[in-house]
Amino acid sequence: MHTLAQLRAGELSGITRLDLVEGLTEFPREIFDLADSLEILNLSGNALSALPEDLHRLTRLRVLFCSDNRFTELPTCLGQCAALTMIGFKANRIRQVPGAALPPLLRWLILTDNCIETLPGELGERPYLQKLMLAGNRLQVLPESLRHCHRLELIRIAANRMTELPQWLLALPSLTWLAYAGNPLETEADASALEATPRIEWSTLQLEHKLGEGASGVIHQAAWQTPEQPAMPVAVKLYKGEMTSDGSPLHEMNACITAGLHPNLIRVEGRIVDHPQQAAGLVMQLIPTSYRNLAALPSLASCSRDIYPDELRFSASVALRIASGIASVAEHLHGHGITHGDLYGHNILWNQQGDCLLGDFGAASFHAISDSPESRALQRIEVRAFGVLLGELLARIDSGLSDAQRKVLEELEQDCCQPQVLARPGFDEVLERLKNL
Repeated sequence: MHTLAQLRAGELSGITRLDLVEGLTEFPREIFDLADSLEILNLSGNALSALPEDLHRLTRLRVLFCSDNRFTELPTCLGQCAALTMIGFKANRIRQVPGAALPPLLRWLILTDNCIETLPGELGERPYLQKLMLAGNRLQVLPESLRHCHRLELIRIAANRMTELPQWLLALPSLTWLAYAGNPLETEADASALEATPRIEWSTLQLEHKLGEGASGVIHQAAWQTPEQPAMPVAVKLYKGEMTSDGSPLHEMNACITAGLHPNLIRVEGRIVDHPQQAAGLVMQLIPTSYRNLAALPSLASCSRDIYPDELRFSASVALRIASGIASVAEHLHGHGITHGDLYGHNILWNQQGDCLLGDFGAASFHAISDSPESRALQRIEVRAFGVLLGELLARIDSGLSDAQRKVLEELEQDCCQPQVLARPGFDEVLERLKNL
């Protein structure tokens, strides 16, 4: 984090990234002194409501974060920034998104948690658009011009007011990760599954150390004391109430419960009741420390692709065990009317034997279990995510795979990622082809 004093003293000359949180109500003009080098500007967490009309003077600016400010309109000056590819205005008060505010090279747009009712048709005229984060607004429809965004891979429209998923959206050739929970269009969660979930008294849990924290909640290791039994080590996730980029954390909790039991899912022991602050939470299976994340989150540069350690390699048997496990659990979820929405390596835990667990249901959405063009399309959008994952695994296999097997897997990857959505295989066929290797 930098300071305004450093900026004004000229101590930041030549930097490529500037992070300023100073309760700013006006854009510091001294930022223009960095025009020759500045590529990433983070002004989140201030009190800004406007940007200067000559922002385009920052000719190298590629990424701009202005989340948690006081904007009511996406500034039109952004559209004049020739190099700008990523814009983040989460948690403002934005109602208006002028078409003129969209820069020509726009690749990643974050407008989560605002008050937006409509989007401009010009959004569909941004051919590089790849990620679109719109959860927590007031949208009833998406601009039909988005059908022309053939590179759009990830879209978050959870917690809006949409009554249907447009057919053109489900036919986008590159769409891979879709979250739409919390809209009127969504199928209701299985009430019987939610009701049947055991209730676990908060008083029976003793929190220990924190295991991790994400946008939707905090996970602790805990001891669960049941009557006349030794204390059981478990994981406790307490959910936050804030809107995330994926949607509502409480919806995530319902999806975890409804998913049921599967060898490649983290088992839910029960729902927490009588928390002193009325926080919602789940008690879950504690994962052995031998498991670790398969990949890291996408970077600003990779946009929609996970980051893998350079040295990571798999034997064919381990990679295929991971692939088969994920295909199996994805088939299970869709059979329960759940689209995971975030099937990524960074949401997979694995061990050296290839055992794996799919986690993070923050982007999960419910759909009808009955067979229909919509449910088939939703599954095959997720199949594309599996195809991306399969390609990432294939690229890292260093032993045990014959040329013939590699060719079969490459063909499967291509079939999963082909642009005609309904021509992709379903997860049942994917599993069959993996078994026949």
